[in-house]
Amino acid sequence: MGLKINYSGHFLEAGTDEAGRGCLSGPVVAAAVILPESFNHPLLNDSKKLTENQRKKLLPIIEKEAVSFGVSFVNQQEIDEINILQASITAMHRAIDKLSIKPDFIIVDGNKFRPYQDIPSETIVKGDGKYLSIAAASVLAKTYRDFYMEKIHEDFPAYNWKKNKGYPTKEHRRAILELGSCEHHRKSFKLLPDDQLSLF
Repeated sequence: MGLKINYSGHFLEAGTDEAGRGCLSGPVVAAAVILPESFNHPLLNDSKKLTENQRKKLLPIIEKEAVSFGVSFVNQQEIDEINILQASITAMHRAIDKLSIKPDFIIVDGNKFRPYQDIPSETIVKGDGKYLSIAAASVLAKTYRDFYMEKIHEDFPAYNWKKNKGYPTKEHRRAILELGSCEHHRKSFKLLPDDQLSLF
């Protein structure tokens, strides 16, 4: 069964999702997308089930065909100040702020959200694999974040963010052990495992 276009029955329903919550470095990025009721694309699915090339192919299609979309970044300093859950929700709120049309309803990937203004909302666990607008938001958030990590990789190539995108891979953690952290790392996160020998 394919992904559904609508949850609430409201025409202007926005889906929102974030990327980068589990990373050790870089921002958390969120997107919000309102799709037309006629939207359909055979590739669109939860961004984690797509290849990087598939996400890059979908990005301009989503941006062209969406009724409206917004993307927002919350950087590592703010993540350290307010914690990653609050930063993820804040990023989603800011992405909704960027929509050119106010939605009538918001569907959110996951199980945590703060009310946004007076707009009704619903959290949906694994919503990016159930509703097209959340899947579209997950593709935008993940792709914009990947572009950003590839860009800052140029200044800090030793951490290999071009490949690991800031996630806690053994290679990334080994580089932190050998070089220490840098300005892009989230200082409130556990950057190294207790058993550092496990990295070798």
